[in-house]
Amino acid sequence: MANFYAFFTDFDFKRFISAFLILFAVVDVLGSTAIIINMRKKIGYIHARKTATAVGLIMVTFLFAGKTILDLFSIDIGSFAVAGSIVLFLIGMEMILSISIFKIDTDVESSSVVPLAFPIIAGTGTLSTLVTLKAEYKTINVLCGILVNLVLVFLVLKYSEWIEAKLGRLGINIIHKMMGIISLSIAIKMFKTYLLL
Repeated sequence: MANFYAFFTDFDFKRFISAFLILFAVVDVLGSTAIIINMRKKIGYIHARKTATAVGLIMVTFLFAGKTILDLFSIDIGSFAVAGSIVLFLIGMEMILSISIFKIDTDVESSSVVPLAFPIIAGTGTLSTLVTLKAEYKTINVLCGILVNLVLVFLVLKYSEWIEAKLGRLGINIIHKMMGIISLSIAIKMFKTYLLL
């Protein structure tokens, strides 16, 4: 009981905001809007609740057991991040060149989890960040940051059609290409950072 009470007394608003903003930047669900819209067109429908739930389960699991999971497979954070950067690089290439590298499963149920929940939304960058945040912040602050981000993920997924209608085809195409370049840049930065570790 004392441990349970201590868990909640560790909450710090500034740390929570910091964890939220870091995760918001890494998850980048707004930046993924173009990918989400593109996937919705391919498979016809996105199960917003299922995807958000899968993202939440992945993030919370990695928050509490990320390092243990990687250690179990004898994988270091650097190798995990490099693998993720390669996937992110290929996604960026798809967006910029308007080509199809990954085969998207047309089954709504499975596509809502893979590749949408993982690795597009909760990718290796997010998981690596969670391991880092766990080492620096109290768990309750990171957990609250995850929960707020999940609400935003759900809203973007749920109202992707409305977002598309407001932005228009030209707006979506511009965001799509820009996010492709940003994805490539993040991938190259991650690759360089972790390859030199």
